[in-house]
Amino acid sequence: MEGRGHTDRHYEAELKNLHIKILEMGGLVEKQIGGAVAAVINRDDALARQVIERDHTVNRMDVEVDELCLRLLALHQPAARDLRLITTGLKITTDLERVGDMAVNICERAVELNREPQLKPFIDIPRMAEIAQRMLHDSLDSFVREDTALALAVCREDDVIDGLTSQLFNELLAFMIQEPRTIGRAVPLLFIGKYLERIADHATNIAEMVVFMVKGKSIRHMDQLPTAL
Repeated sequence: MEGRGHTDRHYEAELKNLHIKILEMGGLVEKQIGGAVAAVINRDDALARQVIERDHTVNRMDVEVDELCLRLLALHQPAARDLRLITTGLKITTDLERVGDMAVNICERAVELNREPQLKPFIDIPRMAEIAQRMLHDSLDSFVREDTALALAVCREDDVIDGLTSQLFNELLAFMIQEPRTIGRAVPLLFIGKYLERIADHATNIAEMVVFMVKGKSIRHMDQLPTAL
């Protein structure tokens, strides 16, 4: 592999362990998102509290991956591809930890919403959640497979979430203007839409880092994404 300066078995095992830990953290974060959205749709306070309580596990995994990455950097002084893998690991877990925070925030809004009658049928939020979850899953899959085409597809899907967020905002704004008494129920839904948009942003960040890891090329802040790499 490009830039491989260390061939000892321990180093190889540590790099493999890094992949495993990132995927374990990603799997838990995906579960957190699913639980948070289910807590909203099913008006389930108990599930919301379970997700909130499980956040400390996400935080612990974040610390463990950071420590592993720093140990690899300090002990092995990796270069080229391995260096990009390790620095990408550091950034991916930061995004995953923040996605975990978004899941907690959704649950907190769910508990608020459950104190009042449901404002409207849940249509937009489940659709947004499905896309955001798929983006996160695909971004992690692109990391495992080193698949830049899949990573680019994740980046392009971010515009879909942005459009749905605007649509939800306009719909809820109309509710609040027509009937000010709905404000207390509409605002938490606005926040949930924003949290889902942020989850999609973090998935995009991960996908962008995968492109950097594989190709050594940054696509962040590009006005137009490349069609291929």
